[in-house]
Amino acid sequence: MIGERTDATRPKRAAVATMALAALMLVQCKPGAEPASEPRPPEPTTTTPAAPAPAPTLARAELIAAANAAADHYASGARVEGTDPLVGRTFSIRIPFACGPLSEGGAGDRPDGLPRAGWGPDRRTIQLSLTPGDWTQSALMAEPNAAARWEQVEGFWAPRPWLTGENCPALTADPLQGAPPAATVQTLGIAAVFEEDASRIGRRNGRAYAHTVRGEGDQPVQRPAQGYRLLLEGRVVGFPTSGRAFRCRASGPDQRPVCVIAVQLDRVAVTQADGAVMSEWHGA
Repeated sequence: MIGERTDATRPKRAAVATMALAALMLVQCKPGAEPASEPRPPEPTTTTPAAPAPAPTLARAELIAAANAAADHYASGARVEGTDPLVGRTFSIRIPFACGPLSEGGAGDRPDGLPRAGWGPDRRTIQLSLTPGDWTQSALMAEPNAAARWEQVEGFWAPRPWLTGENCPALTADPLQGAPPAATVQTLGIAAVFEEDASRIGRRNGRAYAHTVRGEGDQPVQRPAQGYRLLLEGRVVGFPTSGRAFRCRASGPDQRPVCVIAVQLDRVAVTQADGAVMSEWHGA
């Protein structure tokens, strides 16, 4: 009958199954064939922490804020512990000058450490100059340990520390007052320090930074309404004994402290108000 099993078909089916099993074993044992491997677990991923961003360059506003804090700590007798975050930071300070009438007969007689501006002969040029102050022997720079003392210190003043901006002041002198009032005593200084074995390339040794502004063609030069800028750039190094960026001194409790920051000076430039460089000098 159709579909009925018989004993005669069973041996044939067994033989077929045996042949299939033998063929499978031959395939698995074939040279060069690799047994199937289990999938590897994913390797753990490691995230490298990002390097901390460098501190922003210290500008005039930050310099004034830091000087005010240093004056407060000095006058109040507060002890400041830990590393000074200012040490090691770069700075770029723009100091406005020649904001008012110019002196006659040269760059004028402002004290060392302050930029000067004056008319040249026949008012056909403007003479700009700055002679750094020699602060090497000043009380502010003195170190109790002779080995920690700097060989030379050249000083610059940042006038009008009540103005955080980099422009000339809008306030002008009253012409009805007669002689202009005397300027306030300088209280914020930038001390360019030089160690004994440091390069001597950037040292001025009493020589002035100087630049002559000339007119276009045959035209006499005109004083710009917004004056000029003195640009100081470098890195804060701090004082050896204290490790602090600033050192302050005052003669009494009713005197505003004079505070000076110790720096390595890398670049000095005279620029126009818009930042265009007129002359520049580089340190080591």
